[in-house]
Parts: sequence; structure tokens; C-alpha cells
Amino acid sequence: MLRNIFKKLKKLADRERPYTKGEHLVENIPLSTNLARNIQHLKEIFQDCSDVVFREYAIGGSKPVKAAIFYVDGLVNTSLLSDAALNPLMVDSQWVNEFGKVNSRNAYKIVKDRLLTIGEIIETNQVNELADHIMTGTTALLLDGSEQALILNTRNWESRAVEEPETEAVVRGPRDGFTENIRVNTAHIRRRIRTSRLKSEVMKIGTLTKTDVFILYIKDIVDNKVVEEVRTRLSRIDTDSILESGYIEEFIEDEPFTPFAQMNVTERPDKVAAGLLEGQVAIMVDNTPFVLMVPYTFPQFLSSPEDHYNRYPWATFVRLLRIVALIIAMLGPSVYVAITSYHQEMIPTSLLISIASSREGIPFPAFVEAILMEVTFEILREAGVRLPRPIGPAISFVGALVIGEAAVTAKLVSPIMVVVVGLTAIASFTIPSLEGAIAVRLIRFPIIFLAGALGLFGIMVALLAILIHLCALRSFGVPFLSPLAPLSPRDLKDSFVRFPWWAMFTRPHMTGSKEPVRQGFSQKPQTPPPRKNGNQKGGGKDA
Repeated sequence: MLRNIFKKLKKLADRERPYTKGEHLVENIPLSTNLARNIQHLKEIFQDCSDVVFREYAIGGSKPVKAAIFYVDGLVNTSLLSDAALNPLMVDSQWVNEFGKVNSRNAYKIVKDRLLTIGEIIETNQVNELADHIMTGTTALLLDGSEQALILNTRNWESRAVEEPETEAVVRGPRDGFTENIRVNTAHIRRRIRTSRLKSEVMKIGTLTKTDVFILYIKDIVDNKVVEEVRTRLSRIDTDSILESGYIEEFIEDEPFTPFAQMNVTERPDKVAAGLLEGQVAIMVDNTPFVLMVPYTFPQFLSSPEDHYNRYPWATFVRLLRIVALIIAMLGPSVYVAITSYHQEMIPTSLLISIASSREGIPFPAFVEAILMEVTFEILREAGVRLPRPIGPAISFVGALVIGEAAVTAKLVSPIMVVVVGLTAIASFTIPSLEGAIAVRLIRFPIIFLAGALGLFGIMVALLAILIHLCALRSFGVPFLSPLAPLSPRDLKDSFVRFPWWAMFTRPHMTGSKEPVRQGFSQKPQTPPPRKNGNQKGGGKDA
């Protein structure tokens, strides 16, 4: 029913859409050889844009050629513009005039080939393309007598320095994170993967924002079908604005009616580099530090880049611990509600007496207690996020203590319910993936409702429904539960446990099957170095 309602709303929105795909606010006008006419077109486009700078000047000596530049103040490196463009054009052009005789017929070629010292130059003959480039921080150079314009890469704007990621705490590993500057972000990946096989494709999405969206992948490792699917879904996006990667995520995800994210969201460059090396595709959006990784599978909810930096015994233990924490975070309150409401015979007598005495005088059933405490804790958690950073965690922590103590004293909830909800909250913090933790927080409430209505049978119904739903989910063609369903034994080496690096000699089958071997040139696993005997130098007890 919910799916049909959303489909009807989408059809209604499509019918009321005020424009069709491909329409632009700027008319596609070709440039003219008349400089005055070109200037007039650009002035009409940038009317009432006080930050757009326009200047006319002359090139050459005895018979100067008129020229003009347009740029946006604040997005341009004015020092670079003066040294690499204005100074050569206004001063050095007189020297060139003695030999080349600069005139309206050859000015464009001489300026482009001999005068400009800027590294990147783009040519265009369309007014709307020229206007779009100006708004991205480049400088437009127009010459009289030429129907081509030069676009000079003079971009330079203020951006945040590279800092440690805030949403993904780092214990061991690189501490640099992505920023809002997409060129800085691509450089992070290039520093880690130094090969020409790392490809970077760019698309502009949004009829008004014209946001740069990059697709990164490693050729001959990634599945070409996944790359083509990413291109297709991005090209279908028809909207006026893309301000964050969350816009892209909702436009291209496989199944929108699910609490489980089908794309990995991260601001750690090392995590993106590791995913690319395993055959994933990265989607970078300008003006945001959060990068999307596809395809995405359920075991990645419980994995962290640090698992590959620590030794495998500890990494395996931590992953198993996260599985236990996931079960507690998802089922803790619901199991308590079900057992205390319907299955008291499962509780040991001494514990049952303790629970009964702690609930003496409580006016609400266990189900209402659980919902009340869960909602209160979610409010405190959200308040802690929105408060100023220095006082947010302190306020949420103190608020939880004060409200919990006051609720117990006022006989609104039992002490054991506070313990259960607190343990559930702590367990949810152990999930390294933010999307995974949010999904667990969302599905916890319907499980509590089913537990309050049907007991343990309701919990089993909820778990079965979740399992069926996860089996049906896909992320860009890859089953969400892989490598468990379908089963891929070799990929289990880096799923819920982690084998040593010398034993993981192949990439994941679902994403890196084109070039599966990642260690050596054979399919045989690498082995640790042999131990030395006691009679060898450096071995034995006496060494």
C-alpha cells in the first residue's frame, strides 16, 4: 500500500513539473566576431550580479586589438590572473607585435600559443557554456574578431583544511579526511593509488547548481556493468540542485522503501581507496566531504578500515563482538518486553522476583516503558548532536542520567528498564557504519511493537520479515547479503571474521572477479615465512 501511494505521488509530481528535461535558463547563443555583441550578451546574463567583474583592455602596440575578461570575485586567484594573463596580454603583447604584427585576424592564435602562461585553457564558442564556466571560478577571455573564447583556469577559493574525520573515529590508521573541495578529495585517492588505471569521470548534475559529480574506479578490476549502471543512473537525474551526496544517494539507490542504505557513505580516503582496490565504484560530489561507495553489502555494516590495520586475531574478535552488539542493539528492549509480558516461565525464579519487586508501583506495562525510554533517549541523542560541540556530549550524558534517575524515583519506569535501554544504546554505538546504526535504530521500534503484541513469536516474525527483505535487496546488481547469500566461501575470509593478509590472496568475487588475484601471479595463497630451526643462526632459545 505504501509503495502504491508513493508511486501515485510521483506520477502527480511528474504531471505538475514546470519544465521538461533538457531545458535551460540560458539560451544557447553562439559567440560572434563582434566583441561588443558578445559583451552585451554576457552583461544581460550577469545582470544584477555584483560579484561578476568585467574589464576591457587592448592588446598590441600600434594597432591594438580590443579584449575583455569576465570573472567572479572571490572564486578567482587574482594574483595568478594578473601574472599569467593580464601582464602578458597588456605588456608582453607589445613585444610580440614587433615580430608577429598582432591584428584582429591573428590575435587569437598569438594570445593562445605565445602569450598566456596559464596551464589549463579551454575553448568554447557558446555563450551559455561560457557563462557556466565563469560561475565555476574560471576567467573568460574574449577577443575582437574571434568567435572563440578562451577559458582560463584561475580557480581559487577558500576551503576547509584537511582534518581528522568526525563521524568516523580513527584509532589506528591515516587521520586525514575528505573536505568540501573535490580536487583535494581526488588528490587524496591519487596519493594512495598511484596508477593510471584509476579513472576519474566527471558529470555536471543540476540545472541551476551544475554540481560536479565524479565517478572513480580502477580499470580492469571493476565490473564494467556496474560502472555503466552508475553512469546511467546519474544521467537520469533531472533536478535543479545537488547540494550534497545525500541527494545523489536517494536518486540512484535500488530500493527506496527500506531502512537499510544500499550505498556506503564515508569521509575517510583510506576506506575509499580500499573499496576501489576491491572493485567498488566511488561517487564524489563537490562541496561535501562524504563519498558514496557502491556496491554495498551487509557485512560491510560491521567492518571498519582499522580491522585491516590491526592484527587478524584482534580484528576477528572485534568483528564478532560487533555481531553480539548488533543483536543487543536490535533485540534488547523487545526481548525484555516479550519475556516479562508473555514468557515469565523462562526467567529464573530469583531474577523474576527481582524484576517483579523493581516493577512494583510502575503504572505502565513493559511495552509502554520501553517505548517511553527509547523515545526519550533518541531525543537526548538528537539534542546532543544539535548542541554546540563542546557541550553537546556533556549535556546528553548528564541529561540521560538526570532523566533516568528522576523517572525511576517517580516510579514511571523500572530500574531494570533503564539498564536495558542504556545497554542497547551503548551496543548501537559499536556499529562502525553510521547508516547501519541508523537502520538498527529504526527497525528497533516495530520489533518492540510486535514483541508487545505477540511476545517471542512476534520477534521471530519480525526477524523473518527482515531476513526476507534483506535477501531481496540488491546494490547495483550485487545481492545485499553476499557473500552469505549467494554463498561465496572464499569471500568469507574478510566478512564476519578476518583472515591474515597472506591468506586473502583474491578480491571479493562479486566486485573484483575481473582481476581476482591480488597477491603474486598464481592462485595459490601466500604463506607466512618459515620458522628457523634451533641450529640455524638467529633461531632457538639461545638466539
